[in-house]
Amino acid sequence: MPVPTADPWVVLGALAVRTERIVLGTGITAPARRRPQKLARETVTVDRLSGGRFVLGAGLGEPPEEYTAYGESADRQVLADKLDESLDLLTAMWSGEPVDHEGRHYTVRHGQFLPTPLQEPRIPIWTAATVPHTKPLRRAARFDGVTIGNVNDSGALDPVPLGYVRTAIETIAAERVVDAGPFDVAVGHPGMPTDDELAAYGDAGVTWITPSGWIDDLLALAGSSPR
Repeated sequence: MPVPTADPWVVLGALAVRTERIVLGTGITAPARRRPQKLARETVTVDRLSGGRFVLGAGLGEPPEEYTAYGESADRQVLADKLDESLDLLTAMWSGEPVDHEGRHYTVRHGQFLPTPLQEPRIPIWTAATVPHTKPLRRAARFDGVTIGNVNDSGALDPVPLGYVRTAIETIAAERVVDAGPFDVAVGHPGMPTDDELAAYGDAGVTWITPSGWIDDLLALAGSSPR
């Protein structure tokens, strides 16, 4: 994806120490492209620098060329297996307890990561799902939120249909453990949603909108101060 891109962890570190209230996070981090131990260190660092305002968004990673260009497999099942195993490892590492793990893709022997995150019981994790797939929703039910996108055939983002949002929320609710805590539903949008769209999404149970057409409206979004 040859577009001007900054390293997310460097940018998040800078934002963490220059802001005070806004929630910070990644839209989609692809753990399959990263070593779990490095991701554990990066996430805890941002969580602590921000005073506990960090959310980890995680998914398989797109486009496939982000893997194949560097000689790695873009097989969706392999990426899904790595994602699930990485998230299990991350939560274990965040605990601060010794970690021993022998999995299909990763091995940890006598690993221990300190300090622990500021947030308890851990850093919130929002996993990704795209229209019309429902299998990733079962993964999301294990964690703290879901980020929903609707990518068309040309690779551009379309608004997420309300029907899918309702199905997603119902599916996740059926899979959630009782008293698992609050759950966020973030929906991607190709531009700035209208008031009617916001109201409809809110009524359906959406808690966050993540617009992709935000650059021209950044000052309006930030108001007088981005803090």
